Amino acid sequence: MEQLLYITWEPSMEAFHLGPMTIRWYGLCWLIGFALAYFLVRHLYKEQKIKGELFDPLFIYCFLGILIGARLGHCIFYQPDYFLTSIKGITEMFLPIRIGNDGSWLGETFGFFFIGYAGLASHGGTLGLMIALWLYVKKTKLSLWTVLDNIAIATGSMACCIRLGNLMNSEIIGKATDVPWAFIFTKVDEMPRHPGQLYEAIAYALLFFIMWALHKKMPERIGTGWYFGFCLAYIFTFRFFIEYTKEIQEAFEASLPLDMGQILSIPFIILGVYCMINAKKKA
Repeated sequence: MEQLLYITWEPSMEAFHLGPMTIRWYGLCWLIGFALAYFLVRHLYKEQKIKGELFDPLFIYCFLGILIGARLGHCIFYQPDYFLTSIKGITEMFLPIRIGNDGSWLGETFGFFFIGYAGLASHGGTLGLMIALWLYVKKTKLSLWTVLDNIAIATGSMACCIRLGNLMNSEIIGKATDVPWAFIFTKVDEMPRHPGQLYEAIAYALLFFIMWALHKKMPERIGTGWYFGFCLAYIFTFRFFIEYTKEIQEAFEASLPLDMGQILSIPFIILGVYCMINAKKKA
């Protein structure tokens, strides 16, 4: 009876076409996530009476920080043996192309050898975002903690969209299971598995509603780093435990006591708790 409840998951990776251009679900989810975060943070800036011209460059800093950090994080932490050991790998790390063994560029579409980045790590994206925001406050002279708290309040909305994109791509799959809500990712195999991407998407959506309610109740904490700390502690504590339901991404993780996602989560949890404690001392 339980098996009848399994969800056979085989959506197309393509959302729709714009003339010769194909729009994929993953890219669309990223775009929606960025748009939500953009309008939410802009609303927070207006609420706090921060000048509009100081907000304008924020989107570019965030976009580049997350993209570059996520890409480098995946290449360095998950596939260093491929990306760091040859000119071919280093080239593919920075350019959204694939190079064949004969040196030819693979994946030509409409005259462009563009296939996108196959591999983005959330831990690297978080670190990249933090560095980008530090550069942003150096330029704008805003308070770093104010910027970090505002971004943190909106983070759950974007994180939720990214994980929904992973779900549409049938990637970052869960371990085999017999729970009645298991997904059968037909692009991978015919085994019922935990929908780890959906677990995370739900958790991050919940984070957003919690953060938005808290900022309405405690606006005086914006600028202390408390919201930034809570965001880090919540996301990466959940990420640590949800890893137990997910398949390892690279073979070398099988020999580790914790998988790479859990190892990389620990410093962010510690930093988050520290920021929350330090914020209370400031208050």
